[in-house]
Amino acid sequence: MKKTIGILLATALAASAAFAQTGELNLYSARHYATDEALYNNFTKATGIMINRVDSDDAGILARLKAEGTASPADVILLVDAARLYRGEADGLFQPIQSKVLSDAIPANLRSTPAADGGISWFGLSTRARVIVYNKIKVKREDVDTYEKLGDPKNKGKLCIRSGSHPYNLSLFGAVAQHLGDAAAEAWLKGVVANLARPPKGGDTDQINAVASGECEIGVTNSYYLARMMRSGKPEDVAATNKVGVVFPNQQSWGTHLNIAGGAVARNAKNRDNAIKFLEYLASADAQNYFANGNNEWPAAKGLAIDNPALKAMTGNKPFKTETIPISAVGANVTKVQQMLDRVGFP
Repeated sequence: MKKTIGILLATALAASAAFAQTGELNLYSARHYATDEALYNNFTKATGIMINRVDSDDAGILARLKAEGTASPADVILLVDAARLYRGEADGLFQPIQSKVLSDAIPANLRSTPAADGGISWFGLSTRARVIVYNKIKVKREDVDTYEKLGDPKNKGKLCIRSGSHPYNLSLFGAVAQHLGDAAAEAWLKGVVANLARPPKGGDTDQINAVASGECEIGVTNSYYLARMMRSGKPEDVAATNKVGVVFPNQQSWGTHLNIAGGAVARNAKNRDNAIKFLEYLASADAQNYFANGNNEWPAAKGLAIDNPALKAMTGNKPFKTETIPISAVGANVTKVQQMLDRVGFP
């Protein structure tokens, strides 16, 4: 009889534990990549936690959180730019959390500055490099091997780039300001404007195509756009990538600028434990490999190898030097960078 009671008790405890793992999670996401679906489905299979998702861009998500206030149902926020993560933190839209799993996995420079109690407001979950592409026939690699050379007079009339006010460029410019100082960064931006082949327009893929077509000779892009074209089966994408070279800038100095996609627990999260569990899951090796292979991003977690043919080809299957400044400092520089852009007339 005692044995039967023991079995029933063990069964009840197991059922109770399983029930504790169920529930829901409300996700506001600026990631719009089809491969992420597998991430969400695998999390639900492993935990029983159902994900309810709202999709928008970074700015739309932050605006929605402000409008909803304490009534917001959001538990987890996923954004795809360091400056926007910093802005969400500064506006009080996230709540600091303490997680040994996340702190052990994510390098300190890829997460927010700790609060007084050690809590972290957001964590980088994947990275993408801001690289330079160039016409392999008309441009020498050594003329574009640093970000500084984008503003060198030797490259006058050669550069294509998207709007200076786009978050990807604001983060790059914020990093340059952190490395060079404000005065030198503003002088550099003035040189970049002088080197434009045409007014900024389009997205990063457009800059790659502009270099390939001869509209300009130098372009700036996030690495995953180039990797996506390299893995494409479209003849026009293959032809374009064959015409351009790629540089991971500043290998002899501070290293290539990385931007991040990252996550945070919403300030008014009703399912806080599930939210932390989800972020910890996104830092796991399996989830990090989805980021690398599904959307051509590098894992943010430490010590993980990747098996993405485009990323390997882009780097010659060798590690590259990346900047180590805190990504939170980059985000903090954005406001003054925007003022610099106004002063130098960067569209």
